[in-house]
Amino acid sequence: MTKKQAILTRLKDNYLFAVIRGRSAEEATRISEAVFEGGIKNIEVTFTTPQADESIRDLARKFAGTDMVVGAGTVMDAITARIAIIAGAEFIVSPNMVPEISAVCNTYGIPYLPGCGTVTEVADALATGVEVVKVFPGGILGPAFIKNVHGPIPHVEMMPSGGVSLDNMDQWIDNGAWAVGIGSALTKDLKTQGYSSVTEQAQAFVQKYNEVK
Repeated sequence: MTKKQAILTRLKDNYLFAVIRGRSAEEATRISEAVFEGGIKNIEVTFTTPQADESIRDLARKFAGTDMVVGAGTVMDAITARIAIIAGAEFIVSPNMVPEISAVCNTYGIPYLPGCGTVTEVADALATGVEVVKVFPGGILGPAFIKNVHGPIPHVEMMPSGGVSLDNMDQWIDNGAWAVGIGSALTKDLKTQGYSSVTEQAQAFVQKYNEVK
């Protein structure tokens, strides 16, 4: 099994991705720790977070040898992708498809999950060696997008990000989602109830997944 295949297997087994957007690297790290405590093990620290690479580095060191898989999100260019990988990111996610990022990730044996919203974008991503695409924006495309794309391209794996909730997770799974990305729902009560609320939300998503998988 190649390095990339091993990482993809771990990501698939964990299934739930937490999309982490912090106001600082420290906050992103604390949110990630709270999410992990709640049972979500795929951690996507986005580069909308200031010094996101510092949070990735801290998490990669602290949770080395555990079942946490740390990656980087909102990666817009190849330079940022390389910075994230050097910091310890084991997967890279973008809101769109960037061939140069795909090339960097392939060089390092790291999975690249680019955002795709059309069949053409999906096909273009596959042509660069991408194995899993991010369905984005998931809230607009909806769960049926996956089933519809699987008609002409049955082998492509797809993970929605944006628009995934406790109420519709079962629909995404039923339509063939490879995994699901969960964002602001995890931190909706952070300001008023603290990091324990993040853990509670993560636990709720894990419980829901275990019920419907």
